Amino acid sequence: MLNWANQYNICCFLDNNHYASSYNRYEAIMAAGAINTLSCNAGTAFSQLQQFYDTHSDWLFGHLGYDLKNEVFAGMHSGNADGLHMPDLFFFQPEIVLLLKGEELSIGGWNMDQQAAANIFAAIRHTTISVVNKAVSNTDITAHIDREQYIQAVRDLQEHIHRGDCYEVNFCRENFIRDTTAEPLELFRRLNQLSPAPFSAYYHFEDKFLVCSSPERFLQKKGPLLISQPIKGTIKRDGDVLKDKERRLELLHNNKERAENVMVVDLVRNDLSHTALQGTVRVAELFGIYSFAQVHHMISTVTAMPDPNLPLTEPVKQAFPMGSMTGAPKKRVLELIEQYEQSKRGLYSGAVGYITPDGDFDFNVVIRSILYNAGNRYLSFQTGSAITYYASAAQEWEECLLKAAAMKKIITA
Repeated sequence: MLNWANQYNICCFLDNNHYASSYNRYEAIMAAGAINTLSCNAGTAFSQLQQFYDTHSDWLFGHLGYDLKNEVFAGMHSGNADGLHMPDLFFFQPEIVLLLKGEELSIGGWNMDQQAAANIFAAIRHTTISVVNKAVSNTDITAHIDREQYIQAVRDLQEHIHRGDCYEVNFCRENFIRDTTAEPLELFRRLNQLSPAPFSAYYHFEDKFLVCSSPERFLQKKGPLLISQPIKGTIKRDGDVLKDKERRLELLHNNKERAENVMVVDLVRNDLSHTALQGTVRVAELFGIYSFAQVHHMISTVTAMPDPNLPLTEPVKQAFPMGSMTGAPKKRVLELIEQYEQSKRGLYSGAVGYITPDGDFDFNVVIRSILYNAGNRYLSFQTGSAITYYASAAQEWEECLLKAAAMKKIITA
């Protein structure tokens, strides 16, 4: 299905990799081709998206870039280095939508009839899967921030925490390759094989690509309910079954991880309260421990019922950017992130997802991802961690290297 769709200049593939959840609607969704598109930067992006939806009242797929923060919070700006040059917001009305649920594949689209759907199904079945030995031509990975600069930045951020400017801040570091040719479809295959996740995405628009293995949901609207599932708390899995169970318990009872999880839950509750009906914001699950291919995560679930009189984009705007990728209080940490990071985040720590014709939506958190601009031959991946007052700067650096190692393995294999 993905190999067939990649022939289009614009496509978006979302895969939950068979992770069970009561909130999931489909195992996988594919949107291919574009009838209409919307591309814009922060300023009036959310209102333009609302108008785009009101005009077409159809399936819409696309992304919300992190730098939409400049629209959500007055006085914000983004002045750091930007090698990818992606718009802050891009959405498209697809020609074709494929919905996989159980063993049933639904095919629909613009002026679609039964014969056209049958032809698409046949074409998918007969699509040749090409073999790629080398996914990236030049694998010379570099970064703006070295070890000494990173450790100094962490210590400076901890001084801000000590002064009471913030409680915790998510600090990221970009790794990038200039002048390289990449095969994004092969990168996605490798990433999804190494680390299958419930919010994986392959996203291609024009000469821009995202390959994503995200475990985290940013925000979903499912009927009258909003659902956010922030992640705070991670521990590496163990190959021994008994030791792996002990790891789960260790994460569950880790006071530091629980404190960080509660902090982001409170932040999400506050974000959702701005657009929710009074008394409907609640924590459906606190400190849930979920297992993935490489790690266990602590995930909490916050729900709310949005005011039906508000535009559908308003709950998304009020919750953006997601607290798990910023820190608290949000406005101040956004300023600190801009000050201490040296790369524009762009689509990284933004969101990719879809809006349905009836106004439901589902968006992930863009983490554990590789981004590529084929136009200027620039490839990028970022890693980060939550900086608290008691964090060890050296250990946070090692954590960034560990996260980067998995991406490097995929790129250089």
